[in-house]
Amino acid sequence: MANVTFSSPAMNKDVTVYATAGDCHTLLAVAQKNKLPIHFECENGECGSCAVEVGILSNRQPMGMHLTEKEKVALKLAGKISREQIEQAELSDIPPPWRLACQYIVRDEDILVKF
Repeated sequence: MANVTFSSPAMNKDVTVYATAGDCHTLLAVAQKNKLPIHFECENGECGSCAVEVGILSNRQPMGMHLTEKEKVALKLAGKISREQIEQAELSDIPPPWRLACQYIVRDEDILVKF
């Protein structure tokens, strides 16, 4: 199980939900299931409107979750990640802080999602 804490000025307080790791649900699907107001448009990774900042809430090394090609393009065009961060993600499994909620699969780690 993973604890996913959502934080946004659009909410009265932070909300922590449990997500089953490995069930292949995206972060956006977890938010929708729990009626949390992450903005989105296409749900396909092309528009970039569901960009969120993801932080790790443990002392463990973050699990390297590969960026999809759609994420690389959308986040780079939006100025959320750099070419260097993409290279770090690919070569060293160091995840960038910004991800697309519709592409990010929840893993077995506690995370903080800011939007």
